[in-house]
Amino acid sequence: MHPFRLTAAVAALALSASLATALAGPATAAPQAPSGPQAQPVPPGHGRSLALAAADTAAESGLDELRHGTDEELVRTSVTPWANGLYYAAYERTYKGLPVAGGGDAVVLSDSTGAVREVTGAKAPAIRLATTTAKVPAAAALATARKQLASVESASAPELTVLLKDGKPVLTWHTLVVGRTAKNAPSSLDTHVDARTGAVTRSTEKILHAEGRGYHNGNVTIDTAANSMTDTTRGSFRCGGQNGSAYTGTPPWGNNGANDLVTACVDIMYAAQKEHSMLKEWFGYNGQNGQGGMVPARAGLSEVNAYYDGTKTTYGRNRNGTNQLTGIDVVAHEYGHEIFDRTPGSAGSSNENGGLNESTGDIFGALTEHYANNPNDTPDYTVGEELNFTGNNQPIRNMYNPSLINNDPNCYTQLTSGTEVHAAAGPQNHWFYLLAEGSNPGGGKPNSPICSGGPSSVTGIGIQKAGKIFMGALLMKTSSWNHLAARRATLTSAKNTYGSAECNAVKAAWNAVGVPAQSGETDCGGSTNPDFSLALNPSSGSVQPGASATSTVNTSTVGGNAQTVQLSASGAPSGVTVSFSPSSVTSGNSSTMTVQIAAGTADGTYPITVTGTGSATHTVTYQLTVGSSTPPTGCAGAQHTYQGSLTSGRTAIQPDGSYYHSAASGTHTGCLRGPAGQDYDLYLQKWNGYGWTDVAVGGTATADENTSYYGTAGYYRYVVHAYSGSGAYTLGLSAP
Repeated sequence: MHPFRLTAAVAALALSASLATALAGPATAAPQAPSGPQAQPVPPGHGRSLALAAADTAAESGLDELRHGTDEELVRTSVTPWANGLYYAAYERTYKGLPVAGGGDAVVLSDSTGAVREVTGAKAPAIRLATTTAKVPAAAALATARKQLASVESASAPELTVLLKDGKPVLTWHTLVVGRTAKNAPSSLDTHVDARTGAVTRSTEKILHAEGRGYHNGNVTIDTAANSMTDTTRGSFRCGGQNGSAYTGTPPWGNNGANDLVTACVDIMYAAQKEHSMLKEWFGYNGQNGQGGMVPARAGLSEVNAYYDGTKTTYGRNRNGTNQLTGIDVVAHEYGHEIFDRTPGSAGSSNENGGLNESTGDIFGALTEHYANNPNDTPDYTVGEELNFTGNNQPIRNMYNPSLINNDPNCYTQLTSGTEVHAAAGPQNHWFYLLAEGSNPGGGKPNSPICSGGPSSVTGIGIQKAGKIFMGALLMKTSSWNHLAARRATLTSAKNTYGSAECNAVKAAWNAVGVPAQSGETDCGGSTNPDFSLALNPSSGSVQPGASATSTVNTSTVGGNAQTVQLSASGAPSGVTVSFSPSSVTSGNSSTMTVQIAAGTADGTYPITVTGTGSATHTVTYQLTVGSSTPPTGCAGAQHTYQGSLTSGRTAIQPDGSYYHSAASGTHTGCLRGPAGQDYDLYLQKWNGYGWTDVAVGGTATADENTSYYGTAGYYRYVVHAYSGSGAYTLGLSAP
């Protein structure tokens, strides 16, 4: 058995709570203890399961922006629960099992009824590479990456990756190198080295410069260990000096000194912990990294700077050397970069994406100040106003009127491709203030101008609601994130999290800063726009010439009333015909698609686009392989037999994309027979009350696998994985 057979594709299934299509109705042809017809029991947690099943099916079927080519797969990498039974599922694209960078990543928003609410995807072309074998060794690529910096603090192990550069795939070694440049500036380079030539293909700078007794925040309560400035309740968060070690001693920490570094760590930990608590209490989000923790912090940088580099945050002093740059909004800003980096899509490389990243830091700085409500740093919408950052007694950015600082742009129409990233934060910062407070908020809060062509005024909805809408939008972020995508995502977040009034407020605020309406954006009207979704089961098939294959086209109503959906297909090669029975359905029902292959049809793999047309148009993709072997035999004596076909790297859930229930303890046996000369694996999974977990694995380097497991009563399913190679398979299973 291979020691590391659980690839990303199968790991996502193993960790998933998805029940595929099973929870839409009883599992078919599945073993049950009591004889006779009866409804299949439904495991606990079925709302989450339905949501993730819908998301996974949309990804597998290539719904709309989720379309992907042969040898590509969308692998679910994270799931974030949200308000009102919503779930954000993030997906990364792979090609022949390798991660893809630079496009093709996606997010699906689905709900606990099993409806897909929204999909977003970074556009990318289909990938074709002659080989996925590197000519340049990983060690040589790492040495090249390290040479970019004068001194290197750390470098991650290179990972073989497909980089989409200018729309073309390049096989690269991917690594993150952290250190200092020849000019002694801090640097964190996200680097891709060409795995064929050994040259640097792309290198993106990730640093965007910019109980204890604190200096800025006064005497405060912080969470630390008894004898060190570490916080194990937040993912081993710690604060110390430039050597990376946490400061040690005993509380009370610090002495209120302006340049005492332990005091600086008091201020850092206070702000970072308040931000962590704000994310949880206001938004239900699990810490800056989404997993309960955050990167460590370092104080005492002898520069006018503060930054996040992907591995830590670092804080220096102001220009006059009168205090450390550790105010609430600056610390929360740097950890806001971690939030941006760790949400789907990570951080991009364009100036516009960088400006949105900077703005995200500013927004989380303002949110944390309002949550902390510390009298020593009262809540506001300016950045660094307490620190005299540059020695001119001014903040470094202004959110309600960005033009007051360095004449930064207030409006989207003022941005150019060369706008410096900190200045490029202006339009979204301006939008957030208008959404939270409005253009004329009163109560001593400053008025905010409206850009040309915008509404006469904007009414705010409050900073907590505005923040939750913004956080929800970040969970739909992809690698192609820009202002237009942010508008669309925040409208979706507002409508699904709150309702029409908040959605209209988001729209008014974007209009007020000049970001135009987008095709297909959420309708904020009080009634739901009619819409539907499509999915295929299965989404691929291998057929011999002269034979046929079928797939079920499932539709669901995701907005308004049920509607008629007309089905059609395109892209079929010569000799292949596609028909639907029936050719139109009422959303919520299904149709059988038959793919007939004529004798003499050329062998090959062909993507067939299935289109549903109603009040809107949606597409999914069926991957047809012509000329694959017929299903093998050799599982005689099994109680139930299932057949299917897979392309390399793909997975299938059996029985019939579903699960089965065993009411008694006993032995479960699985028999997989795959195409000769290929490498298929078999996983038996059991429902543990929250998700599926592996209980038996057949993972040899062949296409034939056998499993046997003695288990208690419960819910079970099999996952068939084409680890290497393609073709038809037969699965036999027996259960108590």
